Amino acid sequence: MHTPFGIANLWITGDFATRFVGIILLTCSIITWVILFNHLWDLRKLRKLMPEVERFWRATSYEDGLHSFSNDSFNPYYKIAKEASSASNHHQSQSTNHRELLQTLNYSEWMARSIKNSIDGVAAQFQKGLTFLGSTGSIAPFIGLFGTVWGIYHALISISSSGSAQIDQVAGPIGEALIMTALGLSVAIPAVLSFNAINRANKLLIADLNRFGNDLLAYFVTGARVKSGE
Repeated sequence: MHTPFGIANLWITGDFATRFVGIILLTCSIITWVILFNHLWDLRKLRKLMPEVERFWRATSYEDGLHSFSNDSFNPYYKIAKEASSASNHHQSQSTNHRELLQTLNYSEWMARSIKNSIDGVAAQFQKGLTFLGSTGSIAPFIGLFGTVWGIYHALISISSSGSAQIDQVAGPIGEALIMTALGLSVAIPAVLSFNAINRANKLLIADLNRFGNDLLAYFVTGARVKSGE
């Protein structure tokens, strides 16, 4: 049975602008939840990789340590360790004729820079979607507010045309217009919470990657990992 109130009636009786605002909010909401669940899934997989880091450091050789990692495109620890090894080999394999190209960077500086670049590259992958979440959290309430203002405007025109402004005639159209504000908030709030949660998780991840990178740098420069408390 058709009801003269609610979201369904707002969609049926709304004009192009009202429906366009509704589609934008629905799209932003879907993308927000997709980004959130993707990051949650990635964090779940990252937690499963933590034992591999310890196996890497317990390996008898660096190559054995690399083989202890899950050799796939997702594993950030493997990427950093592999690129650090490649950077070391690149520096040490320079011939005497080309050594002057690296005169300004000694081995320690070269490795520190290479490892940092690897960590930055990995961190950038985990930042994907944050811009969208931050933007959605900021503009979704205003998009909903625009829909409300537009809906109230047309409701007032309809009331003016009918020549009657009784409460039962005003409450329905105005209430339906206010639904747009509620929809904007329902999109913005999950986006803001997701942004904060993912941003905090990324900071913890990057801090852990930096510790791993510092241990790699110590290994390549001194030949041993820096132990905790040293």
